[in-house]
Amino acid sequence: MKITRIHHVAYRCKDAKETVEWYVKYLNMDFVLAIAEDQVPSTGAPDPYMHVFLDAGMGNVLAFFELPSQAPMGRDENTPAWVQHLALEVGSMDELLSAKARLEADGIEVIGPTNHTIFKSIYFFDPNGHRLELAVNTATPEMRQKLDAVKWDMLNEWSETRKAPKHAAWMHEKPQADQH
Repeated sequence: MKITRIHHVAYRCKDAKETVEWYVKYLNMDFVLAIAEDQVPSTGAPDPYMHVFLDAGMGNVLAFFELPSQAPMGRDENTPAWVQHLALEVGSMDELLSAKARLEADGIEVIGPTNHTIFKSIYFFDPNGHRLELAVNTATPEMRQKLDAVKWDMLNEWSETRKAPKHAAWMHEKPQADQH
Protein backbone atom coordinates (compact mmCIF):
# COMPACT_ATOMS: atom_id res chain seq x y z
CA MET A 1 0.00 0.00 0.00
CA LYS A 2 1.11 3.57 -0.72
CA ILE A 3 -0.81 6.61 0.48
CA THR A 4 -1.84 8.68 -2.55
CA ARG A 5 -2.70 11.90 -0.68
CA ILE A 6 -4.38 13.21 2.44
CA HIS A 7 -8.13 12.75 1.95
CA HIS A 8 -8.92 15.37 4.60
CA VAL A 9 -7.66 16.70 7.89
CA ALA A 10 -10.30 17.41 10.53
CA TYR A 11 -10.22 19.79 13.47
CA ARG A 12 -12.82 20.90 15.95
CA CYS A 13 -14.41 24.34 15.65
CA LYS A 14 -16.52 26.52 17.91
CA ASP A 15 -18.99 27.60 15.22
CA ALA A 16 -19.17 25.87 11.83
CA LYS A 17 -20.72 28.81 9.96
CA GLU A 18 -18.24 31.34 11.37
CA THR A 19 -15.36 28.97 10.55
CA VAL A 20 -16.46 28.43 6.94
CA GLU A 21 -16.98 32.16 6.39
CA TRP A 22 -13.55 32.96 7.90
CA TYR A 23 -11.66 30.44 5.73
CA VAL A 24 -13.53 31.62 2.62
CA LYS A 25 -12.81 35.30 3.39
CA TYR A 26 -9.19 35.14 4.56
CA LEU A 27 -7.77 32.07 2.82
CA ASN A 28 -9.96 32.05 -0.29
CA MET A 29 -11.01 28.43 0.26
CA ASP A 30 -14.19 27.08 -1.31
CA PHE A 31 -16.85 25.54 0.92
CA VAL A 32 -17.46 22.12 -0.66
CA LEU A 33 -19.52 19.94 1.69
CA ALA A 34 -21.54 19.85 4.89
CA ILE A 35 -22.55 16.67 6.70
CA ALA A 36 -24.70 16.65 9.83
CA GLU A 37 -25.60 13.63 11.93
CA ASP A 38 -27.13 12.89 15.31
CA GLN A 39 -24.94 9.81 15.79
CA VAL A 40 -21.26 9.17 15.07
CA PRO A 41 -21.19 6.75 12.08
CA SER A 42 -18.05 4.91 13.22
CA THR A 43 -19.10 4.34 16.85
CA GLY A 44 -22.87 4.83 16.90
CA ALA A 45 -22.48 7.21 19.85
CA PRO A 46 -25.24 9.82 20.15
CA ASP A 47 -23.33 13.03 19.50
CA PRO A 48 -24.88 15.52 17.09
CA TYR A 49 -22.39 17.34 14.89
CA MET A 50 -21.93 19.55 11.86
CA HIS A 51 -18.98 18.48 9.72
CA VAL A 52 -17.86 21.05 7.12
CA PHE A 53 -15.29 20.62 4.36
CA LEU A 54 -13.20 23.29 2.62
CA ASP A 55 -11.08 23.02 -0.52
CA ALA A 56 -7.48 23.86 0.41
CA GLY A 57 -6.28 23.44 -3.20
CA MET A 58 -4.98 20.58 -5.34
CA GLY A 59 -7.36 18.03 -3.82
CA ASN A 60 -6.44 18.86 -0.22
CA VAL A 61 -9.46 19.15 2.05
CA LEU A 62 -9.62 20.85 5.43
CA ALA A 63 -12.59 19.84 7.58
CA PHE A 64 -14.08 20.94 10.89
CA PHE A 65 -16.52 19.48 13.40
CA GLU A 66 -18.85 21.60 15.50
CA LEU A 67 -19.88 19.54 18.55
CA PRO A 68 -22.56 21.45 20.47
CA SER A 69 -23.19 18.78 23.11
CA GLN A 70 -19.51 18.43 24.10
CA ALA A 71 -17.59 20.49 26.65
CA PRO A 72 -16.02 23.65 25.20
CA MET A 73 -12.99 22.91 23.09
CA GLY A 74 -9.55 23.40 24.55
CA ARG A 75 -6.00 22.53 23.61
CA ASP A 76 -3.13 20.45 24.95
CA GLU A 77 -1.79 22.75 27.67
CA ASN A 78 1.45 20.74 27.89
CA THR A 79 2.35 21.62 24.30
CA PRO A 80 3.47 25.18 23.45
CA ALA A 81 0.95 27.06 21.29
CA TRP A 82 3.49 27.41 18.43
CA VAL A 83 3.92 23.65 17.98
CA GLN A 84 0.57 22.40 16.72
CA HIS A 85 -0.27 24.27 13.54
CA LEU A 86 -1.43 23.81 10.00
CA ALA A 87 0.97 25.14 7.35
CA LEU A 88 -0.53 26.04 3.99
CA GLU A 89 1.53 26.86 0.92
CA VAL A 90 1.03 29.94 -1.26
CA GLY A 91 2.60 30.55 -4.65
CA SER A 92 4.52 33.77 -4.14
CA MET A 93 5.85 36.32 -1.67
CA ASP A 94 3.32 38.82 -3.06
CA GLU A 95 0.47 36.44 -2.14
CA LEU A 96 1.95 35.96 1.34
CA LEU A 97 2.24 39.71 1.95
CA SER A 98 -1.24 40.33 0.55
CA ALA A 99 -2.72 37.74 2.93
CA LYS A 100 -0.84 39.35 5.83
CA ALA A 101 -2.24 42.77 4.95
CA ARG A 102 -5.80 41.42 4.62
CA LEU A 103 -5.61 39.68 8.01
CA GLU A 104 -4.06 42.68 9.76
CA ALA A 105 -6.60 45.06 8.22
CA ASP A 106 -9.29 43.20 10.16
CA GLY A 107 -7.32 43.23 13.41
CA ILE A 108 -5.90 39.71 13.21
CA GLU A 109 -2.41 39.57 14.72
CA VAL A 110 0.19 38.18 12.31
CA ILE A 111 3.78 37.17 13.09
CA GLY A 112 6.27 37.43 10.26
CA PRO A 113 7.29 37.04 7.59
CA THR A 114 9.78 34.72 9.23
CA ASN A 115 12.76 33.61 7.15
CA HIS A 116 13.33 29.85 7.49
CA THR A 117 15.94 29.91 4.70
CA ILE A 118 14.11 27.27 2.64
CA PHE A 119 10.77 29.08 2.99
CA LYS A 120 9.30 32.29 4.39
CA SER A 121 6.09 32.28 6.36
CA ILE A 122 3.57 34.16 8.47
CA TYR A 123 1.66 32.88 11.49
CA PHE A 124 -1.78 33.70 12.89
CA PHE A 125 -4.76 32.09 14.61
CA ASP A 126 -8.18 31.25 13.18
CA PRO A 127 -11.33 32.07 15.21
CA ASN A 128 -11.13 28.66 16.92
CA GLY A 129 -7.60 29.20 18.24
CA HIS A 130 -5.92 26.94 15.68
CA ARG A 131 -2.51 28.28 14.67
CA LEU A 132 -2.06 28.62 10.93
CA GLU A 133 1.02 29.25 8.84
CA LEU A 134 1.14 30.50 5.27
CA ALA A 135 4.43 29.62 3.61
CA VAL A 136 6.16 30.38 0.32
CA ASN A 137 9.04 28.16 -0.73
CA THR A 138 12.44 29.81 -1.29
CA ALA A 139 14.71 26.74 -1.36
CA THR A 140 17.07 26.16 -4.24
CA PRO A 141 17.62 22.64 -5.59
CA GLU A 142 21.07 22.72 -3.92
CA MET A 143 19.54 23.53 -0.53
CA ARG A 144 17.03 20.69 -0.84
CA GLN A 145 19.81 18.30 -1.86
CA LYS A 146 22.00 19.30 1.12
CA LEU A 147 19.11 18.78 3.53
CA ASP A 148 18.13 15.48 1.96
CA ALA A 149 21.70 14.20 2.33
CA VAL A 150 21.75 14.75 6.11
CA LYS A 151 18.17 14.04 7.21
CA TRP A 152 18.80 10.51 8.52
CA ASP A 153 22.06 11.46 10.23
CA MET A 154 20.28 14.35 11.93
CA LEU A 155 17.36 12.18 13.04
CA ASN A 156 19.65 9.44 14.36
CA GLU A 157 21.82 11.93 16.27
CA TRP A 158 18.73 13.59 17.77
CA SER A 159 17.37 10.18 18.76
CA GLU A 160 20.54 9.44 20.69
CA THR A 161 21.28 12.87 22.23
CA ARG A 162 18.04 14.91 22.21
CA LYS A 163 20.23 17.89 21.24
CA ALA A 164 19.93 19.82 17.99
CA PRO A 165 22.33 18.33 15.42
CA LYS A 166 24.45 20.87 13.52
CA HIS A 167 24.41 19.17 10.09
CA ALA A 168 22.27 21.98 8.65
CA ALA A 169 23.57 24.90 10.74
CA TRP A 170 24.04 26.83 7.48
CA MET A 171 20.26 27.41 7.50
CA HIS A 172 20.53 29.55 10.62
CA GLU A 173 23.67 31.56 9.92
CA LYS A 174 21.69 34.78 9.35
CA PRO A 175 19.79 36.40 12.21
CA GLN A 176 16.16 35.38 11.90
CA ALA A 177 12.92 36.28 13.62
CA ASP A 178 10.73 33.70 15.36
CA GLN A 179 11.97 30.28 14.25
CA HIS A 180 8.62 28.63 14.79
